[in-house]
Amino acid sequence: MTTDPTMTRIGQAVELHHGQGQRDAARDLFAQIWDDIGGEQGDPLHVCVLAHSMADVQDDVRQELMWDLRALAAADLVTDERVAEAGVPLSVAGLYPSLHLNLAECYRKLGDLGRAREHLQKARAEIGALGDDGYGRLIRGGLDRLAERLGEPT
Repeated sequence: MTTDPTMTRIGQAVELHHGQGQRDAARDLFAQIWDDIGGEQGDPLHVCVLAHSMADVQDDVRQELMWDLRALAAADLVTDERVAEAGVPLSVAGLYPSLHLNLAECYRKLGDLGRAREHLQKARAEIGALGDDGYGRLIRGGLDRLAERLGEPT
């Protein structure tokens, strides 16, 4: 269970989007939190999780890609100690499969199939960091669906 107040707020915005279907309200709350944390200068964990979530509520795939790239860059600055301190039940390595999956999907939508396949491979290479739980199955399923769309073996 997360003990970090900013992570709790991000979770509330995610719930607005995924749980209540209030995409615009979620985007507005994400934007407010983004300002509150200082944007890209904020805590890398907050930047990573917020940017990864903000990408999901974009209407334009180029904006989605920009947010996903921010999330990936921030993930490289996050430590397992910081993740544990925030009460996030995942290692830093566990962030990468989803980040690469989302980037691969953005590149697929943009028609850059080479980059899409590259990020699909990176996600697959790091999928072992996820357990056989609901989250792990969700990401694995997403990778399989993307592989099918790209004509890659599943």
